[in-house]
Amino acid sequence: MKDILNFIDGEFTKGTSGRTFDNINPINGEKLGVVHEALEPEVDAAVQAARRALDGPWGTMSVADRTALLHRVADGINARFDEFLDAEILDTGKPLSLASHIDIPRGAANFKVFADVVKNVPAETFQLDTPDGRGALNYGLRTPKGVVAVISPWNLPLLLMTWKVGPALACGNTVVVKPSEETPRTTTLLGEVMKEVGMPDGVFNVVHGFGPESAGAYLTQHPGVDAITFTGETRTGEAIMKAAAVGLRHVSMECGGKNAGVVFADCDLDKAIEGTMRSVFANCGQVCLGTERVYVERPIFDEFVKRLKSSAENLRLGRPEDGDTSMGPLISEEHREKVLSYYKLAVEEGATVVTGGGVPKMDGNLASGWWVEPTIWTGLPETARVIKEEVFGPCCHVQPFDSEDEAIRMANHTDYGLATAIWTEDLSRAHRVAAQIDVGIAWVNSWFLRDLRTAFGGTKHSGIGREGGVHSLEFYTELRNVCVKL
Repeated sequence: MKDILNFIDGEFTKGTSGRTFDNINPINGEKLGVVHEALEPEVDAAVQAARRALDGPWGTMSVADRTALLHRVADGINARFDEFLDAEILDTGKPLSLASHIDIPRGAANFKVFADVVKNVPAETFQLDTPDGRGALNYGLRTPKGVVAVISPWNLPLLLMTWKVGPALACGNTVVVKPSEETPRTTTLLGEVMKEVGMPDGVFNVVHGFGPESAGAYLTQHPGVDAITFTGETRTGEAIMKAAAVGLRHVSMECGGKNAGVVFADCDLDKAIEGTMRSVFANCGQVCLGTERVYVERPIFDEFVKRLKSSAENLRLGRPEDGDTSMGPLISEEHREKVLSYYKLAVEEGATVVTGGGVPKMDGNLASGWWVEPTIWTGLPETARVIKEEVFGPCCHVQPFDSEDEAIRMANHTDYGLATAIWTEDLSRAHRVAAQIDVGIAWVNSWFLRDLRTAFGGTKHSGIGREGGVHSLEFYTELRNVCVKL
């Protein structure tokens, strides 16, 4: 895949402008190939193709046939599992163990799960009494929203893209996908699978590019797009909302987070350390649900920091294919500069650097990759920028607390509200605290444990709307009420 092409109306195309950009391996900074950028003509062609498919063979296909086809898409991903795995690792640099156990399996599962949801979740029905005594019957029909623009991020490229495309297609919509410019490979490869399994042309389209004056802006501003679903940083979400306001298009957004972990003295410390290690350092900290603020009850604070430090220093940074690699690089040189700027800022704001805080020494050509050290701080006030702003790197600040109310207050003292992880063996406390932290998902004695039937999304600056299970149906369909006088 030296040339990464757009996929429009069932065909791969370079586009008309001839503009390309480099696809870079974050492991060593080497150029992998070129990506062909889509501009306004390509985006318009993709939207028009999606509209034709919606009005044609896809729109008239039965639910049974449509969902069976989505099962074949999932089977097609699994049949080419190693190709998807290689593509994901080349784009992101993440360890093989992470991509093979989470990214690719979940990417395939999203098609099957939502195909089954559509088949098994009924719409509402009501009987209405009327003055003549004959009554009326009301029932709901779910109809597709139309052409859906899918804008997906670079941290979990296949998983988060199919998290949107799966339910959108299951509900009968057609899609135009703009993957992140950093991670175009798995989305492009999915176009091949769509073609192989017999997906009608125009149902699934892919346009590559950037935001302003490129594919992203042209897609979100296109009047033929009926709804927009986005995962990414809050500022980009705000720009998309402005574009969506023209024509009153529906939006679903999962944006940034500055998530808190809350560790009580009665926790199982082994579980809390293991879970916090994952929530802070998994995927090099590039997880929207990751923990960047850790609040620890004072009696166990020193021991917790000591053990977290030891565990962080035992992380092995290396090549994705090495079995003992536990952390990869950041996604790009630009993102590394951002993360390192926060490492510097933390020290300027008065942080105590428990471990890390810089660039690790890497051997051979790995030295040219986008590596940073796993980093832990203590000692900052809650007003510090490093406490308030999302870093999106392998780092956290650990802060002591003295009471349950104080922990809840500090956890909620943020503009974001995506996720939290609560560590306690007190069942009543677990329920009590989970109900009071203002987030979309609260884990107790776990992290990143997802049932795809449940609601997923954020509060405050972390997003708008919910997806997952029936909640995805609410976004990707219009509910029509039919009233029949008997």
